[in-house]
Amino acid sequence: MFLEHRSFHLPYPRKRVYFGLQMGLRMDEIHAPTVASGPTSSGSPNGTDKKLSFNELVAQKENLEAKLSALSSVLDSHGVNMNTSLTTFDGYPRADIDVAQIRTTRASIIRLKNDHKAIMANLEVVIQDHFASGKAANTPSTSSEQRSGEQANTASFTRRSPIELPFAKVNSIVPSSPAATAGLQVGDQITRFGSVNWSTPERLNKVPQIVQQNENQSILVVVLRAASANSAPQQISLNLTPRRDWGGRGLLGCHILPA
Repeated sequence: MFLEHRSFHLPYPRKRVYFGLQMGLRMDEIHAPTVASGPTSSGSPNGTDKKLSFNELVAQKENLEAKLSALSSVLDSHGVNMNTSLTTFDGYPRADIDVAQIRTTRASIIRLKNDHKAIMANLEVVIQDHFASGKAANTPSTSSEQRSGEQANTASFTRRSPIELPFAKVNSIVPSSPAATAGLQVGDQITRFGSVNWSTPERLNKVPQIVQQNENQSILVVVLRAASANSAPQQISLNLTPRRDWGGRGLLGCHILPA
C-alpha cells in the first residue's frame, strides 16, 4: 500500500509563534535593569550638546538632576535602591513591591546618569575651550593697580589657574552682606570655596565648616559668571570674609544650592 504524498497549503500566511519569551530571563537576575541600546534621552552628547552655551548646558544638567531626584523618590516609595534584590530567597519575584515599575525606574536612572555624565564632560569642554581661546589676549597684567585691586574685595580674572567644574551656585544674596561686599552675584557658579572644589567628598557640607573656621578671615572663592545667556562664562576670584557684625543673619548673607 502506497501513500500519496501531497503538499497542503494553508489559506493564510504561515507565522512562527513564540511562547514564553520572558522565560529566557533568569529569575535571579530580574532585579537587574535592562537598558535598551540607542540614543540617550538628551540627544547626542557627543554631537549637538557641544554646540550649546554654558548656560544651556547648566540648564540641561539641572533638568536631569531634577528627573533623577524624582526617580529616586519612586524607589524610596518602594523601600528599595538600585541594588535591592527583587526576588525572594527561592528565586520568585517579590509580591510586596511593583517589580516592573522598579526595573523601569532603575533603567531610567541609569540612562539619565549616562546623560548627566555626558553633559558634565561637555561643560568641561566648553569651559576649557573658552579659556584656551582667550588666554593669550586676556592675560592679566602685573601692574601695581591690579595687584592692589586683587587684594581688595573686588573680582579678578584668573585664566592662568586650572579650570574646575562648578559644585554650587548662588541662589540669593542679602544687600550689604559679606557676600555682597565680596562681589558675589546671584547665578554665580562656585568652582572653589577655600579648599573645597568639585572633587571634595561631601563638598557642600564642608562649606559651612570653612566659614566657621575662617570668621573674620579672607576666603578665596572662585566662580564662573556669564554676562548673558549666550555668552561664555568668565572665571572670577573673590575674597570673601565671613563676619557677624554686618547687621543680618549668618556669617555670609547668601544662600547657595548644589550646582
